[in-house]
Amino acid sequence: QVQLVESGGGLVQPGGSLRLSCTASGSGFSGRAMGWYRQAPGKPRDLVADITSGGSTNYADSVKGRFTISRDNAKNTVYLQMNNLKPEDTAVYYCRMYPTIFTREYWGQGTQVTVSS
Repeated sequence: QVQLVESGGGLVQPGGSLRLSCTASGSGFSGRAMGWYRQAPGKPRDLVADITSGGSTNYADSVKGRFTISRDNAKNTVYLQMNNLKPEDTAVYYCRMYPTIFTREYWGQGTQVTVSS
């Protein structure tokens, strides 16, 4: 069983930065694709960015050039560096461990990011 624990959310002013972390328990992290998703009130949960086991990345158009996803396999951790934050980035951010043909997906509990002056 895998547990994903997110941290790093909070309140930040427009134009500010935050770094989210998601640490996975258990083994096998290095072989799994990981993603960050977000959900604003009344809206669906959408992909923000993801990263393959080999380090290839993919971003939603709305965050390209502002957010960076990375991973540290030695620490079983995936990061989301968020710069130039905007009020529309306000949401609960979730970490996802992608499924494989042998294993299910896992989700973290979410961390709130609020961008407001």
